[in-house]
Amino acid sequence: MPSVAFHTLGCKVNHYETEAIWQLFKSEGYDRAEFEHSADVYVINTCTVTNTGDKKSRQVIRRAIRSNPDAVICVTGCYAQTSPAEIMAIPGVDVVVGTQDRSKMLSYIEQYKEERMPINGVSNIMKARLYEELDVPAFTDRTRASLKIQEGCNNFCTFCIIPWARGLLRSRKPEEVLAQAQQLVDAGYKEIVLTGIHTAGYGEDMKGYNFAMLLSDLDEKVHGLKRIRISSIEASQISDEVIDVIRRSDKVVPHLHIPLQSGSNTVLQRMRRKYSMEMFGERLDRLKEALPGLAVTSDVIVGFPGETEEEFMETFEFIRNHQFMELHVFPYSKRTGTPAAKMDNQVPEDVKNERVHRLIALSDQLAKEYASRYENEVVEVIPEEESKDAAGHFIGYTPNYLKVIFPGTEDMIGKLVKVKITKAGYPYNEGQFVKVEDEAVLKQASHA
Repeated sequence: MPSVAFHTLGCKVNHYETEAIWQLFKSEGYDRAEFEHSADVYVINTCTVTNTGDKKSRQVIRRAIRSNPDAVICVTGCYAQTSPAEIMAIPGVDVVVGTQDRSKMLSYIEQYKEERMPINGVSNIMKARLYEELDVPAFTDRTRASLKIQEGCNNFCTFCIIPWARGLLRSRKPEEVLAQAQQLVDAGYKEIVLTGIHTAGYGEDMKGYNFAMLLSDLDEKVHGLKRIRISSIEASQISDEVIDVIRRSDKVVPHLHIPLQSGSNTVLQRMRRKYSMEMFGERLDRLKEALPGLAVTSDVIVGFPGETEEEFMETFEFIRNHQFMELHVFPYSKRTGTPAAKMDNQVPEDVKNERVHRLIALSDQLAKEYASRYENEVVEVIPEEESKDAAGHFIGYTPNYLKVIFPGTEDMIGKLVKVKITKAGYPYNEGQFVKVEDEAVLKQASHA
């Protein structure tokens, strides 16, 4: 039996697509090998979001070539899409496929084995108008299933290369999304994370159907689903209709990741973002009215070209005033090929780092304050893994994304359990197991 090994760099979408590519290999009779071991085929799913992403991708490709010089080396993903020639120039790379036509990968590999000539299978992503169906009926060792609902982005923010790597926005057919959601629930997943390149832009390329309607359909039509999580939603996509669906639903979790990037209108204009702080703040207020206790997490870029201390403080104050639950803070890094990389007034590294530290300290403080509201409360957790530091303790997330560690047993993984938070904190809250929520588990226990 031939074997294939995978290495995935970058985001959740890449991880989802690696699982989809594995399904294609599996159906052709391949075994899956560990990337560190010898395999007949290596698939490297690359990232290009930063220059470092490119560099890491090249390092991993070279590692695969060293592992087994006789293997077929196949490179896919965003870096493959934007820079196929750079990748083809690495001695030992055999097949390059971009961010579409993944279903052709296996035939390219067979063709390579016969002709022994490297194949560049990258096509013009800007011409792609249809969503490429890639099915993932189950995931390797995950308790949260990702469900990709769209591809591409039309925003062209000045710091971002992704539209050039992923193309323009294309939505998956609603019936395909619902069918795959049902398939994942039937495979035992309690929580589904809706994911994409510009996830809540879903439906912007459709007539008469939108993201709010998809949420509503998932809520009503997928039987046995307990949690729907939205991986990311832009402020401009939080329509009254979306707020209404979330308020009515007992499945859409009270946690939203809303990328802020900056809390200063002047910086947002330079970034070419599609909102003002006034609008962002108004949407947050509306959301929190509709969903008391809502946890909002966000991404922030610090030290964008030209960012002054005043502009940074506007961001700092906005985050403090609106009490975000937690932030992912990134120092701005130049991405070759984007307008921002050529802008004047690049901020010195030491200034960026100092600002990053201030924001991370604020994020830690806000996370602790948010968690403290839940001390002594009983919450619902889906345990995902055993703790590496504390034997017999398991780690999982509440619907509003509090990370909880508590003593439990292996069979609780992937189930819904009730846990009392005994000590709030960050990054972990400590808890005590109360009871298993799944009826099926209770039935098994009573028969035992």
